[in-house]
Amino acid sequence: MGLSLNLFKKVDGFTLEVEWAIEEEMAVLFGFSGAGKSMTLQMIAGLMTPERGRIILGDEVLFDGHTGINLSPQDRSIGYVFQDLALFPHMTVWGNIAYGLRGPSKKDAAVKVAEMIEIFHLEGLEKKRPAAISGGQQQRVALARALIRQPKLLLLDEPFSALDNPLRLEMHQYLSGIARKYRLPVVLVTHDLHEAYRLGDQIIIYADGRVVQAGPPSQVRNNDLILKAKTFYNGIL
Repeated sequence: MGLSLNLFKKVDGFTLEVEWAIEEEMAVLFGFSGAGKSMTLQMIAGLMTPERGRIILGDEVLFDGHTGINLSPQDRSIGYVFQDLALFPHMTVWGNIAYGLRGPSKKDAAVKVAEMIEIFHLEGLEKKRPAAISGGQQQRVALARALIRQPKLLLLDEPFSALDNPLRLEMHQYLSGIARKYRLPVVLVTHDLHEAYRLGDQIIIYADGRVVQAGPPSQVRNNDLILKAKTFYNGIL
């Protein structure tokens, strides 16, 4: 179950034109703000429509500008965790996770939510609302909601940017475990160099709406953009 795409889109003077493919692995879209990373995720998810191109998930075409195929977000079997998590403040942890389901009976839904509560170690928090739990717990609720429908692809748009370093490292461990457990492609957007190298099986480097380099971490260490980022991050790598 892989993901392949080529996309073209012009928005307010900015042009995105990218092409890449991944297998059942974690791909990190790395680059500075405004490079087109989040726009790519929105087009994969069906929240924004490319002007032309193609998106294929497994053997299913999600978008094809030539034939007119353009599946709705609800029909794309994709889990999406936004930067602000988009949890419903008036809903409990249980309710937020259950919201990710569509159509099952109450009994089936209860079983599925309970399973996610256990997987993400949220026991005892079921009746609490997002404001009453920690940032790391909110992250786990968002991941549980995104995965409860067993999607074919998980998209993550800088979900850890607001966390302090210890919580971020904890969430990195969770995310690595998720990728192994569910065996699905994961695409993570970040402009954090440490995060890119720590999590990525593949790093896809964006600059000005283009892919300037892609490959495993060992092969992208000498890219000009990476070298600039190393300087920014005090040369830790």
